[in-house]
Amino acid sequence: MTPTEPFRAISGGGDPETEWRRPAPSRRESRRDILLAVVMFAATLVSTALYSTISYTDDTAEPWVIVLWAAALNLPLAARRRYPEVVAVIASISFMGMVPLVIPELLFSTISLFIAFYSIGAWSTNRRRALIVRTVIVIGMFAWLFGDLYFRSLDPEMLPMLSRVGTVSPYAAFGLINVIVNLLYFWGGWYFGDTAYAAARQRHELEQRTIELADERERTAVQAVTRERLRIARELHDVVAHHVSVMGVQAGAARRIIDRDPAGATTALSAIEGSARSAIDDLHRMLGTLRDEGAVTSGGTGRSASGSASGMAGDGVPAGSASDESSTRGIEQLSELVDAAVAAGLPTSLTIVGVPREVPTTIGLTVYRIAQEALTNARKHAGAAATAEVRVRFEADAVEIEVSDTGVGARAASRDTSRGSSGGLGLVGMRERVDATGGTLETGPRPRGGFLVRARFATADAARGTAGGAA
Repeated sequence: MTPTEPFRAISGGGDPETEWRRPAPSRRESRRDILLAVVMFAATLVSTALYSTISYTDDTAEPWVIVLWAAALNLPLAARRRYPEVVAVIASISFMGMVPLVIPELLFSTISLFIAFYSIGAWSTNRRRALIVRTVIVIGMFAWLFGDLYFRSLDPEMLPMLSRVGTVSPYAAFGLINVIVNLLYFWGGWYFGDTAYAAARQRHELEQRTIELADERERTAVQAVTRERLRIARELHDVVAHHVSVMGVQAGAARRIIDRDPAGATTALSAIEGSARSAIDDLHRMLGTLRDEGAVTSGGTGRSASGSASGMAGDGVPAGSASDESSTRGIEQLSELVDAAVAAGLPTSLTIVGVPREVPTTIGLTVYRIAQEALTNARKHAGAAATAEVRVRFEADAVEIEVSDTGVGARAASRDTSRGSSGGLGLVGMRERVDATGGTLETGPRPRGGFLVRARFATADAARGTAGGAA
């Protein structure tokens, strides 16, 4: 890289009206700048006193002049982040005034000038103006340097140094060293100032992206929960529509035969009563859950990767499709799920414990969806060598669905902690369905390895209502 390349970096391009502008300094940064200015002012005075002690000239500036010069050079640094161009110009003029005022100080004055010059690149809100001001300062400083070298060469006392010794004269070597030092000095201030500005811009963009990603995650979670609620609402519509249509048919039949067949009309009215009771129970459970925001977040940790989180139903059917919305799925269709899992490469068995019987439509559909969700997760996370088992238990007053796999225990625990703790959408969907039907849900890794999903639903009252509706 040539010495002029950093001068063109970052600050040279872009429209100053449209490109990013660095925010104003904070109160803490302003306080630090005030402290810096005071410390540099005091250090410059001490350094000047020391230089004056070892100076070989008797015409050193008066103390009050030195104090004013040190104040003009250092105290503006308190505003270096807010007005970097103005501070740099004042510091440059004050620095060049060191020679005519005969102030013997070359340490802290040089540091102060570097800080002021660096601040233009790091804090200027107008990059084009920063480029112009720094260019003018560099040109002015080199003009001052060459002018000083030229007038020194006219001094008769410099004749011994002007005499050529070897390749170059001592004075030429002195001038060349000064030029190289100043090139490196201003190159460093320019380069590091622009680098600091670019780093601040990158930090700002990273923070903005982080905020946008957090907002996007929140929107995605809300949308996913909303989609899940809509799916439950669609299934509710199917269930209630079924009961209402049966009630309408039975009511019409009862009206036609009530005079000539009172017993048949009584049977039809009993069927209407059973269907109404079952529909009201289903409506109460499902709408109660949909109104309860706490149902979304209840339930701790567990496996969360699911079809619903990715916009897909459990076995590859897009969420919201006709097959997903259908309420004709139930315990009788579990064998189809098992066959689909085996075809997808997950050896799966189905076991029925107890005497199968008819269960309410909503419970049957929920059992089907729980098994669908759990088998999808097993295919995704249990591992290539894992197997799965679907077990349905019919008890006197309840039905239980249990889906387990033989994935590695550590792997299962990792799934439980890494996915469930982040509020997995698959678990939320399972729990909403279970809560909507008044059941209980257990999920988690098994002690002997693998993962377990178990849901239990009470069916005694609902079963009686359904039996009445079937009559």
